[in-house]
Amino acid sequence: MGSTFSGIELGKRSIIAHTDAITTAGHNISNANTEGYSRQRVQLKEFDPLYKPDLERAERPGMIGQGIDVQAINRIRDELLDKRIVGQQNLESYWKTRSDYYTMLEQIYNEPYDVSIRSNMDKFWEGWQELSVNPESQAARQSVVTRGQTLTDSIQQRWDSLSGVADLLNGDIEATVKQVNSLAKQIADVNGEIVRSKAMGDNPNDLLDRRDLLVDKLSELININTDFRDSDEFMVHVGGQVIVQGSLSREIGLAPRYDQTSYNKLIWSDTGNDAFFKGGKLGALVELRDVDVRNEMQNLNTMTMNFADLVNDVHRNAVGANRTTGLNFFVQHSFVENANGNYDRNGDGQLDTSYIFRFTGNNELDLQQQVGIEGTIKLSGKSGDVEITYHHTDTVETVIQRINDSTSEVKAYLDKNNHLVLKGTAAHEYENPDFVIRHVEDSGYFLSGYSGILRGNGSENAYDFAQADAVNALSAQAQFAVSPVYNPSAYIEVNPVIMNDVMSVAAGYIESSGSVNIGDGRAAVEIASIRNTNVMVGQMKTFDDYFAESVTNVGLKGEQAETNLLSQNSIMDDLKNLRDSISGVNIDEELADIMKFQHGYNAAAKFITVWDSLLDTVINRLGV
Repeated sequence: MGSTFSGIELGKRSIIAHTDAITTAGHNISNANTEGYSRQRVQLKEFDPLYKPDLERAERPGMIGQGIDVQAINRIRDELLDKRIVGQQNLESYWKTRSDYYTMLEQIYNEPYDVSIRSNMDKFWEGWQELSVNPESQAARQSVVTRGQTLTDSIQQRWDSLSGVADLLNGDIEATVKQVNSLAKQIADVNGEIVRSKAMGDNPNDLLDRRDLLVDKLSELININTDFRDSDEFMVHVGGQVIVQGSLSREIGLAPRYDQTSYNKLIWSDTGNDAFFKGGKLGALVELRDVDVRNEMQNLNTMTMNFADLVNDVHRNAVGANRTTGLNFFVQHSFVENANGNYDRNGDGQLDTSYIFRFTGNNELDLQQQVGIEGTIKLSGKSGDVEITYHHTDTVETVIQRINDSTSEVKAYLDKNNHLVLKGTAAHEYENPDFVIRHVEDSGYFLSGYSGILRGNGSENAYDFAQADAVNALSAQAQFAVSPVYNPSAYIEVNPVIMNDVMSVAAGYIESSGSVNIGDGRAAVEIASIRNTNVMVGQMKTFDDYFAESVTNVGLKGEQAETNLLSQNSIMDDLKNLRDSISGVNIDEELADIMKFQHGYNAAAKFITVWDSLLDTVINRLGV
């Protein structure tokens, strides 16, 4: 049967339940502006009745209720929505990072026209045109030298600006890696606290909010997804790799990239394996540094290298007003001092590699002449060698176009003497050096007997840079040039000999008789004509094409980043607004709940007062 004092216990439970409800509402109001907080609700249920069907009970109708109980205090959260936000958030930060840095790149390329590289190069060509008209003029020569200096200064300035952005990206990468490691460790630590709290039978809502907030912040930095193992162990994955498992976390480390930069690559500290991220701020930073900015620097280096090489090729074969010949107009530093380009690449003290930028054949070719032979040329490509096949009916021009249209990192053209020239381009992979020809092979005779570059045909006569004195594979009459120092656009300058004596500027050629015609401006005309010559600068045709495409490329990618950022901002605003409508604290709603539970509390207190009066009657007044 029911206890005489059961009403006191029933009222007490009601008081406690309404107190918990009021306290929870006050907790919600207090954290209305707390980042990551989810509103909480007290889940109330009726207390177990006095009698159950499976127990002995008095013969009386119904089950005697025993009041109310707090079953749980739950936070209001939509887990599917949280997963969508985590999946989308990395894209928003990815495009924001790209947009911010492309704004910097656009500022670099949006130079005032009168001081831009393009305008300075136009003035340089104009200087040579003026010299071709007045080849005996010292003033015209001084103009060429001065404009050459201005041009090289602007090229170096462009490189310094790009290098500065790359250094900024590198520093941002290192800082972001520290943030990722810190957040992963914090998530793991909170996981441990959550597990311990749940083991005690508690519902750690605030700890769960803290973990979700940390996961949100981590999802801004890297592309993650979350799940549970065995229904309780919380896990965070990134690109197929586990970064957090329960109370354990993994760290991202930095390791030397073993290329010609001082930048580090990302690795997993526990295994040493490379770490890759396709989204989030970190993924954007790595892509910007290692792809976007690197490509811009390589394009600038490619333009500079080909520009200097073409001008020098004409100038050193021409003669100045002081009868000086054999001088390069531009000076660039060779990568190695060894005449054959030999270099100790692995640092063991032994010369093991040949760094050669250009091969020039000895035989004069005709672009429209059919080669009359067939074979397969193998040239070094992005990954492995690229095969280019030629046939009897192909013209020299067709073979050259086939080489240039291939994915090989070697380009070809005929120089002013109609000799075949092969040049190394910027490398796609970090481990491969820029402007180094790595492999040249021909199963037929186009590169050997026909053009006079290789000593012979077949794999046994192939040129391969992975050995000292690899130039021994070239024919005895072929010419070659050692590769320049990494980033030639940072070091290009006008030859000091020419700056000291402007009469060394070559405008004409030595006659067959050995005399020099003072009014000869043929060399100056030839250099000026380079401006509109279809030279191979990567996949570009002329230097004007380079400037047009470089500015357009940066502008379009900046526009792409801004457009996608606006799109992601809209998506994320909708998702976050939806989450706020579900999990956010509504002050008016909480105040209404407080008033509602306050009335319940007052009623429970009144109920206890009434029951106390009844007990007083039973105890003190019966039998009087």
